[in-house]
Amino acid sequence: MTMGDPAGVGPELALRAWLARDAASPTFFVFADPVALAGLARRLDLAAPIAEVAPGEAAAAFARALPVAPLAARADANPGAPSPDFAAATLESIERAVASVKSGAARAVVTNPIAKATLYAAGFKFPGHTEFLGALAEREWGGKAQPVMMIWSPALAVVPITIHIAVKDAPRLLTRELIVSTARIVAADMTRRFGVARPRLAFAGLNPHAGEGGAMGREEIETIAPAIATLRAEGLDVVGPLPADTMFHAAARARYDVALTMYHDQGLIPAKTLAFDSGVNVTLGLPFVRTSPDHGTAFDIAGKGIASPTSLIAALKLAARLAP
Repeated sequence: MTMGDPAGVGPELALRAWLARDAASPTFFVFADPVALAGLARRLDLAAPIAEVAPGEAAAAFARALPVAPLAARADANPGAPSPDFAAATLESIERAVASVKSGAARAVVTNPIAKATLYAAGFKFPGHTEFLGALAEREWGGKAQPVMMIWSPALAVVPITIHIAVKDAPRLLTRELIVSTARIVAADMTRRFGVARPRLAFAGLNPHAGEGGAMGREEIETIAPAIATLRAEGLDVVGPLPADTMFHAAARARYDVALTMYHDQGLIPAKTLAFDSGVNVTLGLPFVRTSPDHGTAFDIAGKGIASPTSLIAALKLAARLAP
């Protein structure tokens, strides 16, 4: 597990997830600052002892303490006080978690939330967490990776085809090729990771009423529908483009396994409305399993003892389920 931004709720959630463990909980360890975590546990009056370990030693320590693999970079941030000074530690935590899967010391990567603005201020060159993981996959495993973000919960699985970009840029960047390549990855990983033999994919339109036959935009006619036709010709079970305002009620959701939306909020608003506490961010298209809580750094409540570990625990359990 990564610590996320050390000024956010990630360190507290790691402590609380360990305290909430039971016989069915997967074993995990955290790349963080063990001294800072121990201090946070005391501050929050959490009876969570810390064991400083090498990654391969985590399983032996887990029953008695939260295993922590120490970072080289400074990570002793004050809760709620983000700073670019801690960007190196945030990124080191992610890089070492990925390397641990590559080496066999871990089965999957579970990431706590990062603050992109803070990382940008320190020179971070990637749009977000997902894209950085794709670059790490290419570095560690070779080849070309197209990471695909999916928000999963028992109620809804949704994939935004364009992700961390301004809404005004989505129509320009939404291409047939991007839709097709994203859908292929979703279908493949739904089978490989989730065990769905023939995934049913439903595509939203970009415009209101899916363009209303061209009256409200032609992206559905010129871009989305041709991409869906290509996928259907390849044998995938696909439908759309559908009006986004009618594809997320219960009866509609029962007709597909994954909804693919054209931009970030079009998919994440219904996903987080339906399962804010239990939703999990899953990155498809990587040579390793990566999950994450479906929320942000929550600097406003960091260190106050009120952050809920529910989504992190769901991410841990899903990672254990999906990892080989």
